[in-house]
Amino acid sequence: MFKKFVEQCSARLPYGESLTKSLDRKTAQREALIEAAERIIGAQGLQGLKARDLAHAIGCSLGGVYNLVGDIDELILHVASRTLRSLSEAMTAASHSDMAPEAQLSAIAIAYCRFAQAHQPLWRALFEHRMGRDKTLPDWAINDQLGLFAHVAAPLRRLLPNADADSLNLLSRTLFSAVHGIVWIGLDEKLVAVPVAALEGQIETLVCAACRGLAEEKAFSHSRGNA
Repeated sequence: MFKKFVEQCSARLPYGESLTKSLDRKTAQREALIEAAERIIGAQGLQGLKARDLAHAIGCSLGGVYNLVGDIDELILHVASRTLRSLSEAMTAASHSDMAPEAQLSAIAIAYCRFAQAHQPLWRALFEHRMGRDKTLPDWAINDQLGLFAHVAAPLRRLLPNADADSLNLLSRTLFSAVHGIVWIGLDEKLVAVPVAALEGQIETLVCAACRGLAEEKAFSHSRGNA
């Protein structure tokens, strides 16, 4: 059956082109499309992403764009995946497991701030993009997003070795959200924002204060347990 399917597909291909070559060509075009979208979003933000510009950038028809991805939402998610991968690499490079948990969390938070400053349109697109009505995030995109919290959870686990997985997951999201809020408002330079020049110092202060509070709560709980 598979052999017959391959023969049918091959019959539709341009003369002399194998099915393997055709699939390789489509994969290359799809990668070129994602890279073109990444460049446009990186320069103009999500509002600059237009299907006609993408088609022109990779040398295909407008309909050809939708032969490579299901829709623009899917394309944006693939760009987001690349952004999250780069962000994850930056956070990994900034911290080491031999650091004290507080120092590691501060380094991760500062790396996040610096990445956001250096790649603002791509970083903002992670949070500004909304799926179309009645659409849900695919599992692979959800897993990409959850990977961010793993960076925070690892040092928190060392800081709070007796905490259960659900508590660590919630704390990771809370601490990430606190840092993200400071960075987002700071880079927007709103009236109530922390000045950009002071962002890193204030983020470090926040993270250290949170770690001290968690350590004190752990010590208090331990002392009550021994009472």
